[in-house]
Amino acid sequence: MILESFRNLFKIPELRIKIAYTAFFLMIFRMGSQIPIPGIQVDVLQKLEEGGIGGTLGGILSFVSVLTGGALGNCSIFSLGIMPYISASIIFSLLTKIVPSLEALSKEGPSGYRKINEYTRWATVPLCLLQAFMIVKVFKQPVSGQDYLVPDPAAIFGTFDFVAIVTLTAGAIFLMWLGEQINEYGIGNGISLLIMGGIIARMPHQVEMIVKSGEGGQEIAKFIVLLALFFFIIGAVIYMTYGQRKIMIQQAKHTRGRRVYGGRKHALPMRVNQAGVMPVIFASSLMVFPMTIASWFGADSTREIYGWFGWGSFSYIFTYIILIYFFSYFWTSLMFQPVEMANQLKEYGSFIPGIRPGEKTAEYLEHVMTRVTFVGAAFLAIIALIPQCVSLGMDLSGAQSSFVLNLGGTSILIVVGVILDVVQKLESHLLMRHYEGFSKKGRMRGR
Repeated sequence: MILESFRNLFKIPELRIKIAYTAFFLMIFRMGSQIPIPGIQVDVLQKLEEGGIGGTLGGILSFVSVLTGGALGNCSIFSLGIMPYISASIIFSLLTKIVPSLEALSKEGPSGYRKINEYTRWATVPLCLLQAFMIVKVFKQPVSGQDYLVPDPAAIFGTFDFVAIVTLTAGAIFLMWLGEQINEYGIGNGISLLIMGGIIARMPHQVEMIVKSGEGGQEIAKFIVLLALFFFIIGAVIYMTYGQRKIMIQQAKHTRGRRVYGGRKHALPMRVNQAGVMPVIFASSLMVFPMTIASWFGADSTREIYGWFGWGSFSYIFTYIILIYFFSYFWTSLMFQPVEMANQLKEYGSFIPGIRPGEKTAEYLEHVMTRVTFVGAAFLAIIALIPQCVSLGMDLSGAQSSFVLNLGGTSILIVVGVILDVVQKLESHLLMRHYEGFSKKGRMRGR
């Protein structure tokens, strides 16, 4: 049935064109992720990618590359990724709830949202310049001994700095445009697909590194355990992504002449993981800043900061969990509006049995979502910390630790969430044209 559904995807001309456009845009993204910034020492970069040298710079690039789909590890023109645009979107999502003029724009419909998106694009540019300046500072740190990624590391603001900042900013703006083109002409969310494409592209390289480094039965056994854990986490993410807390809603009865309308019961679904993967992404981004800033002030400062915010330390794990919970509640508060939902239920003549319509309903919905978000944030924290616990508990080698770090936790959440979203949209196209979907549950019945 699944193979038949895949064949049906290409029987629909509109859907076939959307899939072709999406594949074309993702191919452009992967090509740009392999083009290094002008002026980068390619020979030193190759040593860094092969793992021959490490140090503070290697650790920072390896960790942050998870959020940029590997582009930062390649020192490519897309090293900033799509994070500046996401940050600008979060800022304007918050301002929309605070600034009256932006709130009025959001209520104007499509024209108002287009205006807010225009403001978001303009706000992305200064964020790109700031983050590009910080990345250039990181590139100037010594890799090993006298090896540097840049030709003039001693210059305060040389030619390479200017060229690199302009190139990184232009690359991030191009990715923002590319994501919008996928939204308009392709299938799925463009921003999420770009992040997922970079993560999936790194999987063959990570598996190859483990196979080359695997020697002896013990290493093979560890690799089998990692694969089993990998698929178990995927199943858990899918289960929690579809997890819902259903609230029973009673529709009021209306009499029109001799007929009685309404009176039915239906469920109001509330997702357990309402915030998705965004809390983990923002928490990971903030945890990088202490190490990045400390690397500007020399090795002594880096070692001191690493003792507090080093990967696997107690303070790092505790702070990471607190940030995940904070961003989970913050993002849920932006997306979930209990007062508006209570007013809509009241307008349509629906109510929650045992709860008075209006203010009491809003308080009940907020109470339920607060408890559900606590469980969802705990799930995100567990999934995000599994790579650290596995790497420290199993005494993994360098290649195995890199596999767990780059393809575990955050990466799995992103990949699984995006794939499920794309599958749902593809299935909606199939069902709309009377084709069977990917599951029997979603199949259309009747005439």
